[in-house]
Amino acid sequence: MPVNVVLYQPEIPPNTGTIARTCAATGTSLHLIKPLGFSIEDKHLKRAGLDYWHLLDLHIYENVEEFFEKNKGKRIYFGTTKAKSYYTDMTYEEDCFIMFGKETAGIPMDILNKHMDTCIKIPMVKNEKARSLNLSNSVNIVLYEVLRQLGFKDLV
Repeated sequence: MPVNVVLYQPEIPPNTGTIARTCAATGTSLHLIKPLGFSIEDKHLKRAGLDYWHLLDLHIYENVEEFFEKNKGKRIYFGTTKAKSYYTDMTYEEDCFIMFGKETAGIPMDILNKHMDTCIKIPMVKNEKARSLNLSNSVNIVLYEVLRQLGFKDLV
């Protein structure tokens, strides 16, 4: 797969289902890091992904340490409102990983602090009440920029 989307402890089934559908439709691998805020069998998760689950290249990790151990040496970008660089500032490569945090808290600072050079953000207005975009929208925005930079390889 040319690209990998990683969800760190996702909490809302329809978000993950929608992201799974996008990943299946773009040939993107989906990586889920536990604990999950739902069961993979959740009806809302399945409904949001419709009948795309069998097309999905899905990887599930017990914790973030297992994820980093199994993907050692891979280029990982971290979607966060705390980044200095915009997602469009990066030059992405095949087989890169783009990690997004849980809906209520994002990616923990101890992880982000180790990877500030590959932290990316989506521009938004400055407003304490509009803290971030919906997770599935954020994934779509960044994923399609990565796919565009890679020439929409294997997509029609």
